[in-house]
Amino acid sequence: MNLFGNNIDLASKSMEYLWGKQQITLQNLANVDTPGYKSKYVTFEDEFRTRLRNASMAKDGEKMEDAISGSHFIVHDTEEESTRLDESNVNADVESVELSRATLQYMYTAQAITSDIARLRSVITGQ
Repeated sequence: MNLFGNNIDLASKSMEYLWGKQQITLQNLANVDTPGYKSKYVTFEDEFRTRLRNASMAKDGEKMEDAISGSHFIVHDTEEESTRLDESNVNADVESVELSRATLQYMYTAQAITSDIARLRSVITGQ
């Protein structure tokens, strides 16, 4: 039995994805001047959505937990053509925006988990 339900597990898995996205984006930024480097990106939502949909149709809490814990992000190489002479296709402006977006989403998700735990603590302690 999961004491916290699926909310914290879902948020934790989301944070795992966002952390991976930040790492790949930082890798892209670090290689912005590397000749021939092809930027990478991370996907997660499609696999996660499919797993959750299949688990919810089964109406089994354990299958839902397995669907959440079994989901992983996938790293892809971009297929975009390079417009630069060194054949690198990293756009530092786009990567910086993506890094900021992922960082903010990570912070908000962490804040949501903290809030959920604080509510549970207040129920348990009666305060």
